[in-house]
Amino acid sequence: MHSKRMSLMANPRTVFSSQLISALLWLCAALVTGIFAWILIDILRLGLAHLSLDFLLSEPTRAGRSGGIAPIIVSTLWVLAIALTVALPLGLGSALWLHSFTAGGGRLLRTVRVLLDILAGVPSIVFGLFGAACFCIWMGMGFSILSGGLTLACMILPLLIRTTEMGLAAVPADWQRGALALGLSRTAALRCVLLPVAMPAILAGLMLSIGRILAETAVLLFTSGYVDRYPESMFDSGRVMALHIYDLSMNVTGGDANAYATALVLISVLLLVNGAATLVGTRWLRGSIRI
Repeated sequence: MHSKRMSLMANPRTVFSSQLISALLWLCAALVTGIFAWILIDILRLGLAHLSLDFLLSEPTRAGRSGGIAPIIVSTLWVLAIALTVALPLGLGSALWLHSFTAGGGRLLRTVRVLLDILAGVPSIVFGLFGAACFCIWMGMGFSILSGGLTLACMILPLLIRTTEMGLAAVPADWQRGALALGLSRTAALRCVLLPVAMPAILAGLMLSIGRILAETAVLLFTSGYVDRYPESMFDSGRVMALHIYDLSMNVTGGDANAYATALVLISVLLLVNGAATLVGTRWLRGSIRI
């Protein structure tokens, strides 16, 4: 057996195929990194010169051609907070229910998984129309930050549920049985064994969800509205950064400079929020392992 393995390793065709696959993988990684670096350098080159403290703390004027984006940042953070506050507990709870109470891969579990995959692929404009009909009109919230946040929560729920459920499914069943055999309750086994092991998948789903929330325009165009002033509450209309970038680039002549500066701020907010989520998840994971 050992000699056969050594002969396969020494086979020139095998070695060449391995080297070719490795080179292709490195090429793909370099291509993706290069494209991302090109976009980032372009945004830095055109937006950094217009970025200042006054830009971050002042209100937009002349339809966004001048002034800053302070109300835009506030509205964006409001929408992000509402969407995550609603979607995270529902997503985690649904994933735990799918994993723990639909064991055996029955028809219910397969049906729910298919429906979640279909919902995850629905275009955002459809969610926008749904949010406008359900939250804005039927529930009487109108064009508001709350309507936009709830609609985005509905949009990211399938992604959160599927990534968390797949992370939980990847945990060996013997680990959970071993925890129960040691006397841990089902809740303690879930908290100390299943969730820590599935934490990388949960964080991945969370980061993808945050990126989709911050980059969304179509949903919020129909739900949170277009107003660029400070929102006094979550029931006020507000414009998010992605929608502000779209408006400056497409509808406002001479707004490209502020659009690039806003894009730079949006990327910075995305990195900061993802970093904070990763830090919180890592610390929670370490605390769970110590327990």
